[in-house]
Amino acid sequence: MYVNGQLIIDDYQFKDHHQHQVPIQIYWGSQHSGIGFVEQYSSEFIKINNIFYSRRQFTFVSRPGY
Repeated sequence: MYVNGQLIIDDYQFKDHHQHQVPIQIYWGSQHSGIGFVEQYSSEFIKINNIFYSRRQFTFVSRPGY
């Protein structure tokens, strides 16, 4: 189980969020960039809302219950 606001960084965490349809919030620095469900993930990118986000450039936060 993930808590609201928990950082998501590992492949298994992205896999869990994808399989269980737990929303993820995306930040670029301290600025909110979006929220949605993981469509695809790789070692370099996360696809959310048909947009590819770099795992090196963005921060991903769990938002269960959102």
